[in-house]
Amino acid sequence: MCRIVVIQGHPDPRPGLLRALADSYVAGAREAGHALRVIDVSTLDFPVLRARAEWEGAPAADVSDAQQAIADAQHVVIFFPLWLGSLPALLKAFFEQVFRPGFAVAKASGVNPWKQLLNGRSARIVVTMGTPALVFRLFFFAHGVKFIERNMLNFVGIRPVRTTLIGGVDGMGDAARARWHARMRSFGDRAR
Repeated sequence: MCRIVVIQGHPDPRPGLLRALADSYVAGAREAGHALRVIDVSTLDFPVLRARAEWEGAPAADVSDAQQAIADAQHVVIFFPLWLGSLPALLKAFFEQVFRPGFAVAKASGVNPWKQLLNGRSARIVVTMGTPALVFRLFFFAHGVKFIERNMLNFVGIRPVRTTLIGGVDGMGDAARARWHARMRSFGDRAR
């Protein structure tokens, strides 16, 4: 059994493909007996950080709850739609709130000024996009996703990070959607 936290990063709370895929992951994980928490960023109440002092201060209650869920997890799964080549602003604001000093990093001495506090966790990033995934990966070098992996997750100690890019969602047929749902259930079942 694995302790998993699923972060639903779509800022729109209405049903859609990304939310349905996350539900498939959750169903697979629950059926396999994994301990599971789901954080829906669209429902949380937190301010956008505007100064370093705010980042170094105490988090809002919803952020503190999310931190506890991440602290308890062994595996973090992040679902989001690709917007302008990267994650939606609300999800980035969420990570800026969550990955604050004392929880995700601590001041250190020496060459690296930050100590990673979330070591020992793995992650999966699941991204939906209108662009074909191969085009995003080869032509755009998947910079928006690499940014999250390297500059957020790896920065706080979360690794390895696996990535699933689901492209061409606007024209995706029912058979392709069914395959993706089955794949998400399988990932949930195996806690991947």
